[in-house]
Amino acid sequence: MTTDPVRLQLDVADFDLARFQPYVDKCRTSGIRLTTLSELGDTPEHRRALYELNKECSADIPERGAFFPYDEYHRLRFEVSSYDPRGVVLALDGERWIGMAATSDRRGSGFVFNEMTGVRVAHRGRGISVAMKTFGIGFAGICGVSTVRTVHHPANDRAIAMNRTLGYVDADW
Repeated sequence: MTTDPVRLQLDVADFDLARFQPYVDKCRTSGIRLTTLSELGDTPEHRRALYELNKECSADIPERGAFFPYDEYHRLRFEVSSYDPRGVVLALDGERWIGMAATSDRRGSGFVFNEMTGVRVAHRGRGISVAMKTFGIGFAGICGVSTVRTVHHPANDRAIAMNRTLGYVDADW
């Protein structure tokens, strides 16, 4: 049985940064640092750390199944033309990586694509996902596009609701 994914799209021009900036500010004042893989350093060690974080955070995705082995993940995430470390937002609590929002560069198609947003279980419920996505929306501007797309399993209610709160709307693409 196939399940149709929920396809969402955000027009960056309609994004209300002032409404969501407090999430970014709250992270900073609570000691959570938002950065990118580019700023932190796109090193083999950091790529491995991203893999481990992505693997842990993906475990809650409905019907996700087994996560990729590292070599396959590396090939699918880093060895593709859409990869740009400036599009990988990380949330750090001290030196511990606690969240990620990975967006790929699809500007050739007129948009960027939010591949994965996740926060470690112990840090959920604090608005970190909203903060990372707010922080990361600037990646669309870096790529010269005004559209961000994402897709979710229809049972991933929390992720769908968060994106809709940010202004994402259902899209037929």
